Amino acid sequence: MAEKVSPQVHAAYERIHASPEFAELKGNYLRFVVPMTVGFMVWYLLYVVCSNWAPGLMGTKVLGNVNVALLFGLLQFLTTFGIAFWYSRYSARRMDPLADALRADFEDEVER
Repeated sequence: MAEKVSPQVHAAYERIHASPEFAELKGNYLRFVVPMTVGFMVWYLLYVVCSNWAPGLMGTKVLGNVNVALLFGLLQFLTTFGIAFWYSRYSARRMDPLADALRADFEDEVER
C-alpha cells in the first residue's frame, strides 16, 4: 500500500523541482550520461557490426592466438569500468554537492 504524502512534503518537492539548483543538477547529469551512452552504444555496435560483416578483420591475429575480436571484447569490459569510474568522479565533483544541498534544504523545509 502506498504511503500518503503530506501537502507540506509535496510542496517542498515541487519547490525544489522548480529551483535553478535542481535544473543545474539535472543538466550536469545529462551532460555526462547522454554523450557517454551514445559513445558507448556506437562503440558496442561497431563491435557487433565488425563481428558480423568484417570477419576477416576480427579474425586477424595480433599476438599469438589473440585476435582483434578478443581485444574488442576485452576492451568492452575495460570501457564499461572506465566509464563507471569516470562517472563516480564526475558525480562526486559536479553532482553530489548540489544533491546534498538540495536534500538538506528539503529536510529543513519538511522539519519546520
